[in-house]
Amino acid sequence: MARPSYYTRGTIEVWDFIRDQELNYFLGNAIKYICRAGFKDSRVEDLKKAITYLEKELENVIAIEPSHRIPPSVQYTERFEFPLDAEEFDR
Repeated sequence: MARPSYYTRGTIEVWDFIRDQELNYFLGNAIKYICRAGFKDSRVEDLKKAITYLEKELENVIAIEPSHRIPPSVQYTERFEFPLDAEEFDR
């Protein structure tokens, strides 16, 4: 199967690089579009697609990593245990 020239430039194919670096779906696609920008169809469109995949990856990273702007004491996630006696809680 002939591979398109825009993926086989250089000394390593894009998908081999993505696999070697163990990149996930979003990062792998961003690399793919960056590497082919200017060599297939519209350079601008390929760069926009790369940005879209990077933004998706960033959304995932932000969602799973604790914020460094919020003090760790506020990020504490264990369940709050209410006192057994509600009057003690109101004091």
